[in-house]
Amino acid sequence: MPCRSANDLPDLRRIHVTAPQPQPGILGITPYKGGEGAVPGVADVRKLSSNESPLGPSPKAAAAYAALAKELHRYPDGASEALRQAIGKHHGLDPERIICGNGSDELIGLLTAAFAGPGDEVVYSRHGFLMYPIAAMTHGAKPVVAAEKELTADVDALLAAVTPKTKIVFLANPNNPTGTYLPTAEVKRLRAGLPAHVLLVIDAAYAEYVTRNDYSAGVELVEASDNTVMTRTFSKIYGLAALRIGWLYAPANIVDIVNRTRGPFNVNAAAHVAAIAALADVAHVDAARTHNDIWLPKLIEGVRALGLGATQSVGNFVLVRFGKAPKDAAAADAFLRSRGLILRGMTAYGLGDSLRLTIGTEEENLRFLAALKDFVAA
Repeated sequence: MPCRSANDLPDLRRIHVTAPQPQPGILGITPYKGGEGAVPGVADVRKLSSNESPLGPSPKAAAAYAALAKELHRYPDGASEALRQAIGKHHGLDPERIICGNGSDELIGLLTAAFAGPGDEVVYSRHGFLMYPIAAMTHGAKPVVAAEKELTADVDALLAAVTPKTKIVFLANPNNPTGTYLPTAEVKRLRAGLPAHVLLVIDAAYAEYVTRNDYSAGVELVEASDNTVMTRTFSKIYGLAALRIGWLYAPANIVDIVNRTRGPFNVNAAAHVAAIAALADVAHVDAARTHNDIWLPKLIEGVRALGLGATQSVGNFVLVRFGKAPKDAAAADAFLRSRGLILRGMTAYGLGDSLRLTIGTEEENLRFLAALKDFVAA
């Protein structure tokens, strides 16, 4: 076959090529960025930016994870049967109304995909978790922000933001990044004020840390209705963030709908066995909670003693609020990083005057307070 000359080839400059285009709204999404874990030029770095457990995972969970090494060629249980049974037994819940996911982030996305789309609206509070608007925009829905009062979700504002187009209201309780929460009575008032067609999703990722008598993770609301869901995670107090394992508890009608779109192997086998072992290690969870109960008030008090703001958090983190330049949050972030301490900047949450501090080990917490004192005094 004779070779073709350059003159025989098509002029690509004359061919109109249109690249694949994303769905409307996708390019408007600001990608979620996790907490950083390194500082260039600083060797001894402590990551206090992602609300991870300073005690790490249960040794029993780590052993279960390691024991699975010889089974990596096997598919995981697509229904998460054993894990759902373990969660149900631990919390006194019906396993048939539990769905496990690749972190609660996946479950938030599955719920949004199932119940909201183009022309619909998804409501959340002003400083709520960033995955809510991302999930809404990913599926073509419009995120609608409700104002807060004193960095706390406001039931009246949430209800006022609801329109006939609203399909989901997300409530992080306790909220990340502020650490504030709504009492059970207020959450019940929110549910009672929402139209029946609106799904209320209570994101209780930090529920295990809360010891307030007026707080509930939302189980009773799920069981009393067919339009309320509670999501939970093993990433925080259980220390399994690397395995990405979360779960939701929902009415049977919601479970049926979500399971129709859930991937068949969305939870890996290592996450299954580690989560089951973590649930059984009650002493480890109690130790993590006790550590947090000791250091949360100490850090809040220590920050305030330096003349800075600190939210009355009930989670495993504190929102530290700074003043204006030259002692603003950006300057504090740079100073703390130079000392090997990475906190989480809050500009993406509309809190540019703040940094979020994860409760760390005793050594890390003391190191933070000393560095913060030096920053204020400098």
